[in-house]
Amino acid sequence: MNNAAPVQGGHDPARAVEVHAGDLRLALRADLGGSIAGLWHRSTPILRSTEPGDLVAARQSACYPLVPYSNRLAYQRFRWQGRDYSTAPNFDDNPHSVHGVGWLRAWEVVAHRETDVLLRYRHAPDAHWPFAFEALQGFVLTPHSLVVTLAVTNTADIAQPVGLGWHPYFPKRDRSHLHITVSERWDPDETQLPVRRAAQPGIDGEVSGLRFDHCFQGWRGPADIRDELLSLRLSSNLTRLVIYTPPDKRYFCVEPVSHVSDAIHSDDPAALGLRTLQPGGKSEAAMMLDVSVL
Repeated sequence: MNNAAPVQGGHDPARAVEVHAGDLRLALRADLGGSIAGLWHRSTPILRSTEPGDLVAARQSACYPLVPYSNRLAYQRFRWQGRDYSTAPNFDDNPHSVHGVGWLRAWEVVAHRETDVLLRYRHAPDAHWPFAFEALQGFVLTPHSLVVTLAVTNTADIAQPVGLGWHPYFPKRDRSHLHITVSERWDPDETQLPVRRAAQPGIDGEVSGLRFDHCFQGWRGPADIRDELLSLRLSSNLTRLVIYTPPDKRYFCVEPVSHVSDAIHSDDPAALGLRTLQPGGKSEAAMMLDVSVL
């Protein structure tokens, strides 16, 4: 059963946007959730990459934005400042709403220059998120890096909860290795809701041997990703990560996020990174990916 929300206006491969810097090429599909279709060094995929004309959904993309929340929102409902709200199913038959609404909707291209692009999404209250907001997502490509920014402004007349992040997919190659400094992980229940906090001294190992589908806290320094072709350094002003290393897939995910999954249902959402954004207030995030060819 597929209950995913439709992308506004459908998808249109002709709306793909590309920028180049040195040997790097970035392709975007604003109409498919403001997603990155692909990032390449010459012909080598840096992220899981699809030629933009072949991409049909954000979930198959290289990366998409997480806004206005990351990961799970438990059982498609929440209570906020004394009122009860619900969210519509948006991820197959998952019992929770997943990854916000930005990845499900068409964004508009506000600016497109030689090495940078600015996208915008304006959200009106609907069944998937009850508060109005505006999101701006910027991309700047250099010969050795990609910088992505995300800024959300509360355009509603009441305060709303806001979380930000990105969901990048990395190719799993023969010698893919992950090194990250974190301090804690959240162990999930059978539906992937975090239930227990545990010490996590760090992650340092071959991706093929890792078994994670967890949110981590205390992220310090960059996440270093290395394989037989590339050395990548992922950094962010965000201090949490969701790491997903499925053994049966040819990709893995290292997702910078602002808050713990389902933080809105905790006793203290702010302590877990969820922001209360007043009318007119803004929340901002940045993600940097530095690329070295071996």
